Amino acid sequence: MKRMKKIIIFPGYYIPHIGGLETHVDEFVKHLSKDENFEIYVFAPNIPEAEEFEIRYNKVKVYRYPAFEIIPNYPVPNIFNLKFWKMFLNLYKIDFDIVMTRTRFFSNTLLGFIFAKLRLKRKKLIHVEHGSAFVKVENKLVNKIAYLYDMVIGRLIFNKADYVIAISEAVREFIKNFTDREVPVIYRGLEIEEIEKIKEDEEIKERFKDKIKLCFVGRLYKWKGVENIIKAYKLFPKELREKVVLIIVGYGEDLERLKRLSGEYLNNGIYFLGKQPFERAIAIIKSCDIYIHSSYPGGGLSSSLLQAMACGKAIVASPHEGAKEVIVNGVNGILLKDNTPESLKEGIVYLIENRDKWDLFGENCKKLIREKFSWDKNIERYKNILGR
Repeated sequence: MKRMKKIIIFPGYYIPHIGGLETHVDEFVKHLSKDENFEIYVFAPNIPEAEEFEIRYNKVKVYRYPAFEIIPNYPVPNIFNLKFWKMFLNLYKIDFDIVMTRTRFFSNTLLGFIFAKLRLKRKKLIHVEHGSAFVKVENKLVNKIAYLYDMVIGRLIFNKADYVIAISEAVREFIKNFTDREVPVIYRGLEIEEIEKIKEDEEIKERFKDKIKLCFVGRLYKWKGVENIIKAYKLFPKELREKVVLIIVGYGEDLERLKRLSGEYLNNGIYFLGKQPFERAIAIIKSCDIYIHSSYPGGGLSSSLLQAMACGKAIVASPHEGAKEVIVNGVNGILLKDNTPESLKEGIVYLIENRDKWDLFGENCKKLIREKFSWDKNIERYKNILGR
């Protein structure tokens, strides 16, 4: 009888924490676990606090260890808590075949690297990179520290892992700053059938029934460029602004700053709906007319953008965070040259004035998602590497 391969994944975050990385990893283990040749474990920071041990899907074992955030969105293990050490050291009792890490700048990735390589019998380490730029937040000191961390630890991970996988072409280009090794691109999949089952949000539809509804869904921090959507909204001519609402779904350290930036338009044209479960977020996207992707360089490939495309929405997108790999200007959306408020305004106004393109762009988005973002196809590509 063929021996099952034991794989342990060290993600930066895992659900119930909300974000693209989290859903990517969760859907990855869901689909990989359908293959009974793999026994899967997940070792992740317990933020927000949830069950320390959980079994998901087809016997995927999830361990959540004590952790805290020094700065928002960057968790570190609580090394002063004996429970962390007990959980971590117990992993050495299991004979894993493969260690997988996700995104080089999370401390959990370094923990996975240590677990795989700093031992007498080294384990195969597969690193999957989700980032396409150096960390950029409001604090310049944090940016400098993150850059130095990348130059040392990031470079080490990219060069010493047995395999490195990029989740998009943008990520692969970024990795070239650290290594000249060959790096394959494997896109994530989407739960296309689940997305298609979700109905429009009737509350949003009714509340703004006479308005053109713009929408953004994602974590509210600098990388996402949401402040530029708000500034673009303010640039609209008065007569247009009165016909349009901007609906922002998500949470993060920039929430209060973005509310202040909205000024007189807060709850009077610009609406923050906060953190929403996956189903409601998709329902809100479906009830809106135009999805705005405003990212700066940084992320690998925006899950929210892909989900909006799967919903058949008309898209206005900056070229960053993988958008230029999936949006073809004038074919399935408006691809801008950058994410400035002026560019965003120009793209949004053009699309509002050309409503005949909404359905066309939406159908072309759906077609591309079905062709390129099938979990069944992309899991097979992962299994080719995991099985080597």
